[in-house]
This record gives sequence, C-alpha cells and structure tokens, in this order.
Amino acid sequence: MQVSEQLPQGTSKRSAKMASIPLSLAGRGAIGFGRQLIGQSPDFAFADLQEKTAEQIFKVLGELKGGAMKFGQALSVFEAALPEEIAKPYRETLVKLQEAAPPLPARVVHKVLAKELGEHWRDNFAEFNDTPAASASIGQVHKGIWKDGREVAVKIQYPGAKEALISDLNQIQRFAKIFQLLLPGVEMKPLLEELKARIIEEVDYRYEASAQSACFEAYKGDSDIAIPEVIMATDRVLVSQWLEGTPLSKVITDGTQDERNNAGIRLARFHFTAPMRAGLLHADPHPGNFRVLKDGRLGVLDFGACNRLPNGFPEPFKRLLKNALEGDAIALYNGFKEDGFILSDVEVSPELVLDYLLPLVEPLRTDYFAYSRDWLRTQSVRVGDPRNPTAKIGFQLNLPPEYVLIHRVTLGTTGIFCQLRAEGNFRDEALSWFPEITPTHLQKS
Repeated sequence: MQVSEQLPQGTSKRSAKMASIPLSLAGRGAIGFGRQLIGQSPDFAFADLQEKTAEQIFKVLGELKGGAMKFGQALSVFEAALPEEIAKPYRETLVKLQEAAPPLPARVVHKVLAKELGEHWRDNFAEFNDTPAASASIGQVHKGIWKDGREVAVKIQYPGAKEALISDLNQIQRFAKIFQLLLPGVEMKPLLEELKARIIEEVDYRYEASAQSACFEAYKGDSDIAIPEVIMATDRVLVSQWLEGTPLSKVITDGTQDERNNAGIRLARFHFTAPMRAGLLHADPHPGNFRVLKDGRLGVLDFGACNRLPNGFPEPFKRLLKNALEGDAIALYNGFKEDGFILSDVEVSPELVLDYLLPLVEPLRTDYFAYSRDWLRTQSVRVGDPRNPTAKIGFQLNLPPEYVLIHRVTLGTTGIFCQLRAEGNFRDEALSWFPEITPTHLQKS
C-alpha cells in the first residue's frame, strides 16, 4: 500500500468521530433542558452539560490528527478561563492533548523518510528510534542521533496532512456554535479562519525551518531562551537539535513557585523580544511547545505558525498601549479611530473604551502582578457579559486583520501565565524592551 492511499480511509474515520460530537451534544442538551423543567437550577444544568460534554469533545479531538487536534490545542490555552468546577474534570485531558496523539506505525514513518531523504535515509543517522517521542497536530517527533553524534529531533509530517487539515477544519467550522458551549467568551469563527489561513505555511517544513533558523540566530548564546538549531529540512521532514528539558505542562502542575515564576518571566521575555530580534512572533503558544532546560532557559519548539513582523511590533500597537497605561481616554479613543480599531461610523464613549482595556493591561500597571485562573476568569466574565455596559464596547471595536494574530498570541500567552500562576514584575520587563510606552509618571526626569 502506498503512503498516499491512507488518506481517504483516515479522513472518513475522522469525519465519523467529528460527527459523533453534535449528536451526543444534542442528547445531552435535551437532558439539561429536562433537568431545568423539573426545577434544577439552569446554571447547574448548564455546568453539568459542560462537564459531561468536555471530556468527550477533547477525547475525540485527541484521537484526531490534523486540524481537529490543532483546534483542540488552541482551545487548551484558554482552559485557565473556565470555572474551576468545570475545568477540573478534563484539565488532564487537555494537557494530554497538548503533549500526545496516537502514533504512526513505524513502517509508514520509514516510507516518509525514504521518500524525503532517499532510500538510504538511515545513513544520516547513527541511531533512530522508531517509537515517537511526541506527537503534534500535523506530525510526530522521533529522537535520533545524527551521523556526527548530535542528538536530534526528527519531525515527520503525517501523510496527507494538508488534506486532513482542510477536511477537519471545514467540519469543525460547522460545529463552532457547539464548541462555544465550553468557552462562551471566545469567538470561534475568527479562530478557525485564522487556523485555516495558515495551513499552507504549517505543512511546509522548509518554511518552518527558515523561521526556526531566524530565531536560532537571533537567540544564539542567549541566557534565557534556547532555540533548537535546524540541521536539515525537506518538505515533510525537519531535523533539529534535540532540546532536553521539563515540559512546561509539568512545570504548571508540579513546579515550585520560583520555577513557575522563572518560566513565566522568560516566556514574557520571548514574547516581547522575538519580533524585534528575529522579525517573528511565535504564533502557537501552548505548553506543549515549551521546555524548561536544566540551566533554567526556556526552550521553544515548533515554528510552523509564525507571524512575520519584520519591523517588530507595529507602532500603533505600542502607541495605543502607552495611552492605556497613561489612562488617557481621549488619546486612546483618537488612536483607535485613526488606526481602524473603531470604525468611522461608530461612536462610543472614550471612558468606556479605556475602562474596557485597563484590566487587560493591569499586569503592566504595577511593579508586581500575580497571574491566576481566578483573575483570568474574572476578566473573561467582565468582557463577555453583554449585560455589562463596558463589555458592549468589545462588540463595537474592530480588529484590523494585521492585529488578529498578535491579539490571539497575546491572549494565549496570558492564558499560560495564568496556568503557571506566575508572579513578578512584568511591567518593568515590558518597559525594558519598549521604553517608548513608559507612562509619564515613570519616566526619569
């Protein structure tokens, strides 16, 4: 059997699994409605529906490769925003989704390697482990020893990954409203459109290799950030230096406060500096893509999704951030109008716009901030409750296309900070890299 012959059958199985989700949810929705009829609290019934549904949804996503699993990974960084009684039953399932997926058989792996590296592909390796060390959304990673003795990570793309991504994401889009049950405050449609837009980039390992190499050069010798060096790349195989370390998910669950703080501040440092140092923003922030090395450095993996920012963060982004930190409602409003965040035919209160944004920049307004799930849940409720006058501003703001990915990455990174329960001086960390956003009262005379 040829490698390419696997796709139709695999796609059919994925479709069947995806189809099982709405059918099951329909039944559970009826149960929840029934409980309301017999007098049980609607809030309790809805929470019960979420809890019983979540495990099945993420179990199905975890069994899928391609777009469905990538969608699950994107959802998983928002886990910290869910109420604890809802999040707890399936938190472990989300972590597993970030770290693992069912592996390809060794014979299929060998066929891909032979096609990409040639029939004598084994000559490149002193050793090659057929058992994958990790699985991701469009490929899996094997550990090996390169012919020169270096330990390497060999990333191998699943056969038919591009077609599977498109098929999975098209189906998930049909169920976007159902997934909204889990995270009512997260707009699924823009998230899915963004994921689809980057399919071509993510399945091109040469493209990924160029981004990874740019970051490697930018952070070579850095005391805080470690990027694996690219050794070779083809369309569907990427060989990189092996980074040995503790998965960030383990630091989240088992790390000391100091270990979690150190991971958080290094993640912030990478997020703040990558655009200016490498012209790139790592756009796939979930714990599975980070490792803490023995020397304390944060290892960053998977550069398949990157936002190209050759001039660093856009100047309007920094200017608006400064206005928010200054508490200058009029300057913030005028900037929003000028840069297209508020459309010309929309009139809103400058004070409400500032009120909407201030808590979102709260970590940068104090010399010490403690991220937490409770804080993130509070913010999610505040900006997602249509009964709140401030929340209504969110529905009147416009996000220009060039800011969509920056916004999602920032939210995703914030979710990781909250999972880490990281504490520290994030304000001075940001201002050290962006002195131009320093509020007037902090500027030295």
